[in-house]
Formats: sequence, C-alpha cells, structure tokens
Amino acid sequence: MNGAQAVIRTLVDGGVDVCFANPGTSEMHFVAALDDVPEMRAVLTLFEGVATGAADGYARMTGSPAATLLHLGPGLGNGIANLHNARRARTPLVNVVGDHALTHKGLDAPLESDIDALAGTVSGWVRRSLATSQVGADTADAIAAAREWPGQVATLVLPADVSWTEGGSVSLPRGPRSAPRVPDSEVEVIAGLLGPSTMLFLGGDAVLEPGLRAAAQVAAGTGTRLLSQRSPARMQRGAGLPDVLKLPYPPEGARKQLDGVQHLVLVGAAEPVAFFGYPGMDGRLVPEGCTVHVLTTPGEDGVAALQALAQLAAPDAVPQLAEARRPDLPTGELDIQAMAEVVGALLPERAIVVDEALTSGYFLPMATVGAPAHDWLTLTGGAIGQGMPVAVGAAVACPDRPVISLQADGSAMYTIQALWTQAREGLDVTTVICDNSAYAILAGELESVGAASGGERAGKLLDLGGPALDFVALATGMGVPATRARTAEELAEQFRAALTEPGPHLIDAVLPRS
Repeated sequence: MNGAQAVIRTLVDGGVDVCFANPGTSEMHFVAALDDVPEMRAVLTLFEGVATGAADGYARMTGSPAATLLHLGPGLGNGIANLHNARRARTPLVNVVGDHALTHKGLDAPLESDIDALAGTVSGWVRRSLATSQVGADTADAIAAAREWPGQVATLVLPADVSWTEGGSVSLPRGPRSAPRVPDSEVEVIAGLLGPSTMLFLGGDAVLEPGLRAAAQVAAGTGTRLLSQRSPARMQRGAGLPDVLKLPYPPEGARKQLDGVQHLVLVGAAEPVAFFGYPGMDGRLVPEGCTVHVLTTPGEDGVAALQALAQLAAPDAVPQLAEARRPDLPTGELDIQAMAEVVGALLPERAIVVDEALTSGYFLPMATVGAPAHDWLTLTGGAIGQGMPVAVGAAVACPDRPVISLQADGSAMYTIQALWTQAREGLDVTTVICDNSAYAILAGELESVGAASGGERAGKLLDLGGPALDFVALATGMGVPATRARTAEELAEQFRAALTEPGPHLIDAVLPRS
C-alpha cells in the first residue's frame, strides 16, 4: 500500500473513522485512498475553519478524535481560529496537513510556508512524516497524542511524495491512558476547607453529570458554593441535574459572583481571569484575601476527586437538582428574552445546544434550566465563528439527537459555509440566527476600554447594516430551508416546525437593533 492508504487505514483501525476535509493538490493521494478504505467517512467542508470546528464538535460529543484534512500552510492557517477553540476545549483532534513533496521543498514554490510553526501555535503534538515506511507509525503516534488526557490537537504533516510512494504499513496506536487521580491526602486537605466561604470552581469533566452530582452533594452537605468556568467545552444541564451558574463575562458581574469567597478550589479549571485587560482594572478576578487551592488540574480526574470529596465531607447529603419546568410561550415583540423563552419552552428531549449567541444569550440559562436534560456546548477560546461548525460535528457524532445552533449574526458570517455541509450531509441542525444587525458585544467593549467616542466612523465598524445581511437568502442558496421570524409567535411556530422535520433548517430571528 502507499503512504496515504497506510495513513487512512491506521486512522480507522485506531478508532478515527470520520475526517472533515478541504483538500488540495498535495492531498490527492489521500483523497484517492478513501475508495480503498470505505470505513472512513469523509465530510467535505467549503472552508477549513468549518473542518476544524466540526472536528472539535464531534470530539466534544464522542470523547474520541476525528481527523481533518487540510491543504498546506494556508489551509491550516484558515483553520487556526477553531483549532484555537479546540485547544482551549482540550479536544482530542488529529490534523492531517498535506505538504509539498520532499523533493519540491527546496524550490520555494508559491504555497511553501512554515507549517510546523503554524501548527505549533495550536497543537500539543506536531510531527512531520519523512518516510513512507514510517508513516503508519507516525499516524498511530498522532492518534495516541490526541488522546492524551484530557485531549489535545495533534498535527501530522504529510508530504505528497510520502503519500504517493509504495511501502506503507499500518500501525496501531497505544491505548488511551486513564486520567491520573489525585491522592486521598489532597482530597482530605480540601475537605477541611469546605463551608459557606469556600467555592468549588468547576471545569472540564467536572461539569458533566457525574461531576456535577458529586459537587452538588458537597454543596448540599457543607454549604460550599459552586460556580462553573465561563465557557466549558461541554456541560450537561436541565431537569434532574444540578443547576450550576457559569462565571459571567463582564468583570463586574464575575467579581460579584466571587464576592465573599475566602477559599477558591479549582476542579479541572484554571484560575478565573477577565477576558480582556481594561484601563485601571486588575485582570485577576479572585477577591483580595482569597486563597486559591487546586483539587484537580485539567489533566487529572476531576470526577473521581469530587466523588471522593463528597463521600468524605457529605456522605449522606442529597444534591439539589433542577425541577422540570418550562417558560410559557411568549407573545408579541421578539427580543432576546422572548427568544430564550421560545427555546426553553420547546427544547426537545436529549438536545445538543451549541451556544454562540453571545450578547443575545443573556436569558438562555434561566429559560432552559428546567428543560429536559441536554448538553450545552460553548465558545471555549473566544474566537468567533465556532458555532455552526461545532454543530456540524455534533450532528455527525450524534445523528439520533437534535442539534440546536444559537448563533450571533456577526459570528455566523465567519463560517457561514457550514450550512452547505449541513445540507449535503442531511444533518438535523436547527440554526437560530440572533439577528440584531450589529457586533453588539463590541459596542459595550468600546465603552469598557474607555475608547467610546460616539463618532460616526467608529460606529460604522460595529454596524452590520448597509447592506443588511439576508440570512434566509444565504441559507437557501446553500440548500438549507430558511424562514424569518419578527414576532415571538412566528419564532415559536417556525422553531416547532423545524424540530419536527428532518434535515437542517435556519430561522432568522430579527431582534431589536443594538
């Protein structure tokens, strides 16, 4: 077999059987080899940022890596924003980046670039395969590296002649290593700190159901406060699960949530800091006089530590769980509260919600807390344009579950091509565009950083009008049925209909202009 066949066969035999691709000339032997390995599902995307975001969403829902296929340095560069988000999410992901043939590298052809340097900014593991005889082993090492707990981006650079040359062989990756557990002595130290002035700050595996239940048991038995990191990769929530608030985005709100905390215990999360630096403001959010403790790092088993803590400090406590409740369907004007209430009232069983609503999502947590249990995927690294690609990957990973993509309008335009892939693959994704015709979050930031001028020219850089974006036309042009809602009743009717029909749908929810 040639090198490309060895790569794909090793990926499939190693449990990586989905590849989100945007290939070019250097990857043609990989493309041809797909016919020889039918077990590999190849999903075409029209932009590399869709491929990388989709691989991220797939892994968040399965816990196992997908692959991407990207074309040289520029293709990798186009995908880096969502690889940044995947790195922050600690997502297991295998990038295969084609490169010029080794014999062509010295000619400085137009697409020549430093792929290794680009990959290093977002990858925990990078290797360039230099021999066809070794490419199977290199691929197996990439899979193993991606699976290193809790997950990371692994990038394999694949020269074209390594792909086309005969002499490849298949290798199997080493088995995934289990998450390290913290010693009992460290759990005992934290147990001695618990109480109303202590807060468990949760992230990573601690915001999935087993970790949340254990943390809520600790809280019920000791009065310890709970808070989640601002943007967890995947959080399980809804009726029958503990309701844990997330750290607010505005520094003032975050400091209010942390007020009075004397001991902040990190469980799979980093110390909370402000998203940006502001003039005259400390970027650290931990209150003065508060001591930060670490129960688990993101590389350790947070669930086991929380369960041990619960058994030690609150063995008989009963965790408080969210009750099943729905908001009433709203009527009249469609604003961000009405939009959230429609979603909360109609959210289906076992939904996967991909949240890039940004400023339009303020009321969503309150409106959905009592909805049927669901998964909530958030913008982990702050690089916008994640939502619709992650929804693609989640839908490929879980074809039996409805995916709801709540998408800010400005962010949608970064990776709008994801709609085409949703249509081509027939994915059950309902996209709601939060259409306020503005980069609303930046209007607030203009004031927060002390740069507000009120000038017309500055305002135009934050305004998405002139011409207005027609999301219905954009969606239908890529094969996705689309409607427009201007009232709460219209949104409810269209959302309900989209959930009952197979395949993708888009609803342009027209909100008051920001």
